[in-house]
Amino acid sequence: MNLLAIATKSIRQRALASALTGLSVALGVMLMVAVLVIYGIVGEIFSQRSIGYDLIVGAKGAELQLVLSAIYRVQPPIENLPYLFYKQLKEDKRIADAVPLAFGDATEEGAFPIVGTTSRYFELEYAPDRKFMLGVEGRGMGKPFDAIIGDEVKRKNGWDVGTRFKLVHGGNEAHVHDEEFEVVGVLKRTGTANDRTAFVNLDGFNMVEGHDTPVEQALETLRNFFPEDERIQNLKPEDIAGADGHDHHDHSGHDHHDHETADELLEVTAVLLIMEGQDDADRAFRSVRLKKELKKGQAMAVNPIVPMRDLMTNVVGNVRTALVVMTGLIIVVSGIGIFVSIYNSMSDRRREIAIMRALGARRTTVFSIIVAESLLLCVGGGILGLLLGHGLVFLSAPFVEAQSGLLVDPLAFEPVELILFPALIALAALIGFIPAMTAYRTDVARTLAE
Repeated sequence: MNLLAIATKSIRQRALASALTGLSVALGVMLMVAVLVIYGIVGEIFSQRSIGYDLIVGAKGAELQLVLSAIYRVQPPIENLPYLFYKQLKEDKRIADAVPLAFGDATEEGAFPIVGTTSRYFELEYAPDRKFMLGVEGRGMGKPFDAIIGDEVKRKNGWDVGTRFKLVHGGNEAHVHDEEFEVVGVLKRTGTANDRTAFVNLDGFNMVEGHDTPVEQALETLRNFFPEDERIQNLKPEDIAGADGHDHHDHSGHDHHDHETADELLEVTAVLLIMEGQDDADRAFRSVRLKKELKKGQAMAVNPIVPMRDLMTNVVGNVRTALVVMTGLIIVVSGIGIFVSIYNSMSDRRREIAIMRALGARRTTVFSIIVAESLLLCVGGGILGLLLGHGLVFLSAPFVEAQSGLLVDPLAFEPVELILFPALIALAALIGFIPAMTAYRTDVARTLAE
């Protein structure tokens, strides 16, 4: 009979005590695995690797809120920018691409966020080296009331190409817009906030009744954004109230309220920028210059990695460290429980050990059996804890997505988990050493005589 078989038999003889100590190790490992995996998922979501844009431009306010609303859609937007300001950015030679975003509404079914944008949004990389892909039957937004939905919207609402839906104004279920948008494409899963977003053509979004700004308010905003533009400073309500607008798309096949609006009355919530440049250094230089310029006015530009890095370091990182320390202490306490269990059993096993020695077992063999028991309890509990930890993440993923809007990969794995088992083996050797030495020093003659 080999050492592991003897150690296993010994554990079975103390089944209840062994099960409880092994379970305590499993629970500690489970919590640690869950913390590590969830932190890794959050870190992947809130990192530069998941953002394909150099800058986000929005109205002045909290930088973190701008990033969370524009990229992750888990925060309400700050304020709007004039559409003319977006056009000015688009013409800036330092900017390779400028994509407008308009927020504020949600789908009537499922309450998914609505984003008004242009087709250019889907032509750019949403993350480095990752591009949007449409389903086989899908097409781009060619008409004002076309819409493209994310994979999560399709799955939960049961929508597909051809589905029509309405917008709820500002998330207020009591105010449903009359206009209908038609799904013309479904994005393949990206693992980002785009999966739970319904995108509509910005032209159609602006035609929705109530999405234009009152003339006096629009004029005031324009004057604040363009203090040196004499034409804008001298604009009067009668100069723009009757403007014909710039949207002359075909609306055939849609029973919508045609609400074309002059550019002066239109707004966007944020603008995604990709800077010109041959490399990251060139783009970073242009980004810094533009940020300084915008800081002097009514808008701000944010490098999305900066506020997210601060959030991860100063808030999420500290919480993660605290949780890892706590779960580590749980594992250590569990190890002490194993030590107590094995050590207390030594008085009952002295005769058994003495008989093994009398039958020819070496001291090192007896020592190895006790250490093997400790290893089996620690590593066995660790394996169980690993499975329970990933099971916990798998089961909690839908709940986390529903509550936070963050898409969690239930099968995620963190490389740091591989360190757990060497650590458990070291812990097992440490806590098994003293009981093993007690067995090693057993006096055979005296024990048998007693």
